[in-house]
Amino acid sequence: MFRKSAALGLAALAMIAASGAHAESASYINQVRVTDGGHQIGNPDAKLAVQEFVSYTCPACANYTRFHHGALELAYVSTGDVTLEIRHIIRDPIDLTAVMLTHCGAASKFPQNHKAMMLGQDKWLPRAQSATAAQRSRWATGTGASRRRAIASDMGFYAMMESRGYRRTDIDRCLADEAKAAALAEASEANGAKYFVSSTPSFAINGVTLAGTHSWNLLEPQIRARLP
Repeated sequence: MFRKSAALGLAALAMIAASGAHAESASYINQVRVTDGGHQIGNPDAKLAVQEFVSYTCPACANYTRFHHGALELAYVSTGDVTLEIRHIIRDPIDLTAVMLTHCGAASKFPQNHKAMMLGQDKWLPRAQSATAAQRSRWATGTGASRRRAIASDMGFYAMMESRGYRRTDIDRCLADEAKAAALAEASEANGAKYFVSSTPSFAINGVTLAGTHSWNLLEPQIRARLP
């Protein structure tokens, strides 16, 4: 009887420990902080800090997010060993509009906004590529807010954000923030200059750019090599 109770007790302890480890891993993924260059996700005391430089109009960035972002989160960020900081390279007004929407709301919303924008790229990017002259004119004339609203409408960004629980008034308020638009554009220029980013996605570890590294199969070995 004692042995059976002891075994049950050990099983319960194991379940509690596993539950605690899962909760701790989940908590790392859910820790999001705004930085001067983007958003940082994960344990602030992690051994390694990975910086990821992306453009929302970059198909290679969308493919990376679709096929490899989860591996980085599961294998390295969730363990607390690595933090991931996503920094933006803004190439055009569509990029800027997308970035402003991923930043809309609390910092905790950013990771899912980012994924939604990247994973939906195959639907909205063709709309940009086949835009009419009249649409492009709307994107280039009027106030900054009106131009970004036109882009958001033509790209289907309103529907995307509304599906994530945003109201249209919330979306318009974020798109009208000129100070934010200027800050994001300046941060993009600073990121490109400081980290020598010439193509996306690009990566750095602890602030040091990884030359020639634009894919997961080249990034992961360099992460592993720096962990004990």
